[in-house]
Amino acid sequence: MTVMAEDLAATTDVDGNTAQTIAPRLREHLRKVAEQRLPVTYREVARALGLTPPNTIHRVTEALEHLMTEDAAADRPFIAAIVISKARGGLPAPGFFDCAARLGRFDGDAAGPEAWAFHAAEFNAMVAFWAASGGPGESGLSVRQGARQASTSISERET
Repeated sequence: MTVMAEDLAATTDVDGNTAQTIAPRLREHLRKVAEQRLPVTYREVARALGLTPPNTIHRVTEALEHLMTEDAAADRPFIAAIVISKARGGLPAPGFFDCAARLGRFDGDAAGPEAWAFHAAEFNAMVAFWAASGGPGESGLSVRQGARQASTSISERET
């Protein structure tokens, strides 16, 4: 089942922001973070976007799911893979895996070894795509090409 961006819930915060209005600012911020090739927490993202309580993390996760839907439709690596949960030891929250499953990219247990493997592969593909190219239009890499490039990069570092 493919989920379109318009299908996601659009919770409005006190400032009138929805997942759809936060998402472009979030993507721009995550593109800059991707250049550092290091993950960032949900709380750090909320602060960087200037979101204020209540429900700051919930608004971030809704916007991340919106970005995941856009990335899946464009056959790009999930830029959302750079956002992790401090409480999960380096994995994104379960909602990341639920959304990836709805989009047809993940089939497994969000707390199992397949989650770690999926996230590592998606993170590496995301870094190869977003950090190396600056994003769509500059390299034209698909998810598969980005994953291949990331795998090659990892192999080269190991030798």
